[in-house]
Amino acid sequence: MTRWLSAVCVIAVCVALAPSLGAQWPSYPTPGVPRTPDGKPILDAPTPRTPDGKVDFSGIWQLPGFGGGGGGAGAGAGRGRAAGAPAAAPAPTPAPDPNAIPRSQFFEVAGRGANLPLQPWAAELKKKRMADNSKDNPDVWCLPIGLMQYHNHPQPRQIVQTKNLMLITYESNYGLRYIYMDGRPAPNNDPTPWWFGYSRGWWEGNDTLVVETTNFRGDERAGWLDVNGSPYTDALKMTERFRRPNFGTMEIDVTIDDPKAYTKPFTVRVNHRIMVDSEMFEFICNENERSSHHIEPPEWTKKPATTK
Repeated sequence: MTRWLSAVCVIAVCVALAPSLGAQWPSYPTPGVPRTPDGKPILDAPTPRTPDGKVDFSGIWQLPGFGGGGGGAGAGAGRGRAAGAPAAAPAPTPAPDPNAIPRSQFFEVAGRGANLPLQPWAAELKKKRMADNSKDNPDVWCLPIGLMQYHNHPQPRQIVQTKNLMLITYESNYGLRYIYMDGRPAPNNDPTPWWFGYSRGWWEGNDTLVVETTNFRGDERAGWLDVNGSPYTDALKMTERFRRPNFGTMEIDVTIDDPKAYTKPFTVRVNHRIMVDSEMFEFICNENERSSHHIEPPEWTKKPATTK
């Protein structure tokens, strides 16, 4: 079975099993959630804020349509929805705006059909990765999958926000990201590159958190922006602009600036919906992992180990 088919099957199984798996956890209501008299979360309620007036992004976030809401439609209730509870009717899809920032997707970082400004070598590499059915994607080998794949993964992520540090825990491959918000500069001492890069955040007013990430590990193991293999290198600078226009919605505009792999920067949008009355699952990729035994190992496994 190809990696593409495998990925689709895994996603389908996870989505199908989510309510039944959620039932294994004790049901506990998320505190601080605005609710209707019958207990439903009010997703268009005002944006939560910290004591100093900044947006509070804390919470568990999910892609719309992947079980983040009542009935799995991104409507706000968790994966432990009671059996037989009615699903919320999906909102009508608005007509696409040709001038809007393209919506990022798991398989294609700039959305299906987008023409990425790839350097010639990067276009050839992506073509080769797709021809190999994305078998070398770090996700296949239980490695960190890169910030854009984490952003677009159907498994949820939890944000814990403090004044000087934001932590994002990704259920997928059990990833953990640090965003330093204490005013520190970018490192200038040639540090060992990170799978998650080195992220620093600052505020524009009270509503927008800007996060700049550099010092990425950009080698053949790590440099995947999406499942289809749009590459990035160690020259990548990723700038994210986090906004929370209401209680239930988070928007992240991401600018990819990597002159080694792309002829110009480009910006995409990621949309998330809040999950309430639910918890993150412990997902250990290597536990009982068997699929990689049936896949040709990537070239980097045949090279001597390196520290950078």
